[in-house]
Amino acid sequence: MNILYGFINIVVTFSLVVLIEKLFKKEGIYVWLSIATILANLTVCKMVDILGYTTSLGNVLFASTFLATDIMSEKYGKADAKRGVYISIFSGLTFIVITQLTLLFIPSSDDVVNGAMKTLFNVSIRTTAASMFMFFISNMADIYLYNKLKNIYPKKIWLRNNVSTILCNCIENYFFNTLAFIGIFPMSVIISIATTTTVIEIIIALCDTPFLYLSKKLK
Repeated sequence: MNILYGFINIVVTFSLVVLIEKLFKKEGIYVWLSIATILANLTVCKMVDILGYTTSLGNVLFASTFLATDIMSEKYGKADAKRGVYISIFSGLTFIVITQLTLLFIPSSDDVVNGAMKTLFNVSIRTTAASMFMFFISNMADIYLYNKLKNIYPKKIWLRNNVSTILCNCIENYFFNTLAFIGIFPMSVIISIATTTTVIEIIIALCDTPFLYLSKKLK
């Protein structure tokens, strides 16, 4: 069933990116990037098995940020795409700061959710810093590469979309896992985790191309 749910998750998530841009133009993309960044920080906590691979549910939301910035680059330009990344970073950091402040409060004797909130919102400073840093670097690199390829191959949307997204995803996975887990796990384990995640994200990245064409077609 997880394969079916995974497919539905991809279709629904990418469709929402296209829909919010259709309804609200570039402002909609800014909103989506904020939503995706916050929700990815929550859904990443849940691990599932798909096709024998263990992965987190944050992968699709993270991949949707690449689709969002590619749509922004395609329809509005590189400057607006970069602005979207800055907004998403601010949103992610705000989410982390507010949730950590929330955990500092001593709960009432009548409280029933503090334990669950601790489980959900407790973060590792090291992994969070590595995640936010690589999120910023990979998305900015994606914007740069997408627009570079757009100038060279102006008619090949599928090429610039897949090359920029897949390449930047691969770089992000390997660097993030190295920064977050070196000294904790053996390097062989880190490479294995990064490779597994990369395979899954390549499949997800290939699925976003039709949605980029759809967004381009919807004037």
